[in-house]
Amino acid sequence: MRSIWNGAISFGLVSIPIKLVNATESHSISFRQIHLEDGGRIRYRKVCELEEKEVSGAEIGKGYEDADGTIIPITDDDLSHLPLPTAKTIEIVAFVPADRIDPLQMDAAYYLAAGGAPAAKPYTLLREALKRSNKVAIAKYALRGRERLGMLRVVDDAIAMHGLLWPDEVRAPQGVAPDTKVTVNDKELDLADALMDTLGEIDLEDLHDEYREALEEVVAAKAAGESPPESPEPAKGGKVLDLMAALEKSVREAKESRGEEPAEVRQLPQRKTSRTTPKPATGRKSTSKTTPKKTTSASASASASAKKSTAAKKTASGSAKKTAAAKRTASASTGTAKKTSAKKTTPRKRSA
Repeated sequence: MRSIWNGAISFGLVSIPIKLVNATESHSISFRQIHLEDGGRIRYRKVCELEEKEVSGAEIGKGYEDADGTIIPITDDDLSHLPLPTAKTIEIVAFVPADRIDPLQMDAAYYLAAGGAPAAKPYTLLREALKRSNKVAIAKYALRGRERLGMLRVVDDAIAMHGLLWPDEVRAPQGVAPDTKVTVNDKELDLADALMDTLGEIDLEDLHDEYREALEEVVAAKAAGESPPESPEPAKGGKVLDLMAALEKSVREAKESRGEEPAEVRQLPQRKTSRTTPKPATGRKSTSKTTPKKTTSASASASASAKKSTAAKKTASGSAKKTAAAKRTASASTGTAKKTSAKKTTPRKRSA
């Protein structure tokens, strides 16, 4: 990687020669301005106002415009002699916990490459010290005509530096938050937590620029003389009237998109005030409304048969009792008759 700045890290009395390398790159697609009538390219030409002629980049330098309009030329040699220790040095001024840095201050990111073999030992020392302390280094450096603030931290086996905005360059969020007083209840917070848990975490390596890919498809189609692909219809956005319903739907859709079971949405019970529904009798089980009619008629038939059978049993039992009584009466009559007959047939004694 090509270095954009050469200097040294000042770590107390330790000096570490380094090279500054861009840690990020842009993959955005850039366009040229053209003349719509004939497709000719539109260019910006640098013209000298005094001579009214175009000049090349080698003829262009820096100048400071004074309040009265006077231009004061400033050369690179003038900038190299700035009375600052950070002109060619990244001067570490403090070590602080990483959470002390406001992400709003984050700017461009760079890698600090060791400048040759002599820098390997102090470079490794600083890297390992940062690792063991779990802190980041705050430093000041000069780049592109101004002094800047930076944060040094360890990335794998390298030291990275994030450019930081000065604290007075970060605007206060005045007038940004809603000025209407709003109360958020626990149920809404619970649903928001459920949505956060459902979305879960993601590997940032899986994310990519879909806009750039779609733009490349359009350019490729136009280059091949084909019509560009049709864009899908945008989702119809509606006005959110019920925050709870929107949260519940979001949780459900998030689970479905991840192949999970749909979320159970619990509705609050509603009271039904029906005057025509009769109250069930006390001590009796209510008959289910879903019982088929055939089953009811079969039960009625079985009940009738049972009643008839019971009546028949009662009748038979009564008849049996009457028959037994008749037999006892007949038996008693027979015994009496026998006794009477026996008395009649007894012979009388003859007298001498």
